Amino acid sequence: MNVLIVDDEPPARDRLRDLLNRLSDYHPCGEASNGADALRLAQNAPPDIVLLDIQMPGLSGLETARRFAALAQPPAIIFVTAYGEHALEALDAQAVAYLLKPVRLERLEWALINASRLNRAQLASLTADRAEAGRTHIRARLGQRLELIPLADVAYFQADQKYVMVRHRHGEALIEESLKTLETELGTRAMRVHRNALAMATHIAGLEKTTDGDIALIFDNIPDRLEVSRRHLPTVRQFLKIA
Repeated sequence: MNVLIVDDEPPARDRLRDLLNRLSDYHPCGEASNGADALRLAQNAPPDIVLLDIQMPGLSGLETARRFAALAQPPAIIFVTAYGEHALEALDAQAVAYLLKPVRLERLEWALINASRLNRAQLASLTADRAEAGRTHIRARLGQRLELIPLADVAYFQADQKYVMVRHRHGEALIEESLKTLETELGTRAMRVHRNALAMATHIAGLEKTTDGDIALIFDNIPDRLEVSRRHLPTVRQFLKIA
């Protein structure tokens, strides 16, 4: 994967270049000290991933990220910054990850692996009008990191106090979106199975009775069992009959 380094501080660029050279699957393909130069470099040699500082002279990193997202072949954006207060703005700019300086090798490798999962077609769909393209990923914040979870990997959403837990093929994460918002946006792709839970229809494998006598969903991509309420059980049974 070709990685473009963008930072106005030479020592920061040197540090990132050194870390990348220690990872065999990632190649530094260019460096820029500001957003305008980074965009010009990307026109000649489109990178797969951009390591992008936020506070730079001229175009800020956030504005640079938005301009990258508008390209025909948008790269994955990983923000690398000394400041933690821009995390929510980074989410809005479709960042794959948000790393705080000084960057450790293991955190950079995690972010690069996460970015590599998103091919250019998927990234383009993230910036498309959701009314036409539909959501393809769920954005979650894990401590100081940001993660894009492919919707295709999600088995269910479950309300957890003021957050919603996203259970996916590789684990779980908390988001601040409500179940009602998710239900409206996902439409027929998600099914309400309990007042506090939505299940992704494509991963529902069947029903089974629990030791307590309740009915639970089973999934084709995770081992969890998710309780189905009596109110929603007829709809789930009808879905499984049709499917």
